[in-house]
Amino acid sequence: MFIVLLGLPGAGKGTQAAFLKDDLGLPHVTTGDLFRENISKETDLGKQAKEYVESGKLVPNDITIGMLLDRIAQPDCAGGCMIDGFPRNLEQAKALDKALEERGRAINRALYIKVSEDELVRRLSGRWTCPKCAAVYHETSAPPKAARICDNCGSELSQRADDKPDVVRTRLQVNMENMQAIIDYYAAQSNLCKVNGEQDAAAVTTALKGCLED
Repeated sequence: MFIVLLGLPGAGKGTQAAFLKDDLGLPHVTTGDLFRENISKETDLGKQAKEYVESGKLVPNDITIGMLLDRIAQPDCAGGCMIDGFPRNLEQAKALDKALEERGRAINRALYIKVSEDELVRRLSGRWTCPKCAAVYHETSAPPKAARICDNCGSELSQRADDKPDVVRTRLQVNMENMQAIIDYYAAQSNLCKVNGEQDAAAVTTALKGCLED
């Protein structure tokens, strides 16, 4: 079974993938890990991707899909895998389907962890970092013992510019434009399943597993 995990930043895809990986026995394949592995091993695709990653540009579809296809051809993916971080837009979703079809494979389920914009802003904008020792805190889920003071070294915590609420909200709105097109695409193929991502983590996992049993 080949599964695509969908959700905006902060929806909890990585957390749920860790739970599902153990329960389903399916490898968790992320594009971030693929880029790092291929670049560190200096593969042909890694060399091509490196210049884009280092310049902050989006890695072209053919390079990313090439890495994905190489990864799912490995023995541990013989029974399928969970793909996280791709596709990021409709063009990538179509390109991935075409590439898989050429290899006699297909996406069986697209799992969309749906979380409201207000909740995502709360989750993402609550992050604070220690500029001295790099410790990371969250106002609600992992707060420091003293407000905005690092437990480790006593330094005053700071917030990255892209973690500020207004910036987070703008980033989410841009992401949602692409996400909606992907959601509609998989829904048209009758393999989309939406899950309420604002439940506790265990309930979300149960709901996701229910999607795979349908």
